[in-house]
Amino acid sequence: QAQVVETGGGLVQAGDSLRLSCAASGRTFTTAAMGWFRQAPGKEREFVAAITWRGRNTYYADSVKGRFAISEDSDKNTMYLQMNSLSPEDTAVYYCAATTLHYPVGNYYYAPRTYAYWGQGTQVTVSS
Repeated sequence: QAQVVETGGGLVQAGDSLRLSCAASGRTFTTAAMGWFRQAPGKEREFVAAITWRGRNTYYADSVKGRFAISEDSDKNTMYLQMNSLSPEDTAVYYCAATTLHYPVGNYYYAPRTYAYWGQGTQVTVSS
């Protein structure tokens, strides 16, 4: 049974940093790419960042460019999201997602439907 599990959420103050982790596991799980999405209360789930495995390509939402950095450790089948200069607008439940399929165009990784495997989410709260 393939699964992804996020860790690292919490309560921080504006301007602080936080790092999220996401581990993918499963006997037949071969990661092609992983992504982060977030959902704030009353809003739709939105794309945050994605990375193709072996770190060849990274993608970011405009709202987090220059503040967030996505990375992966292929040997551990784990992805990270380093979040710096956090603001209250970053408050949301952050979801990790994974796909075992490769896509020829980067735009695919911005869409939730690209990912077959989802974590339960981890809460990030940024106080002002």
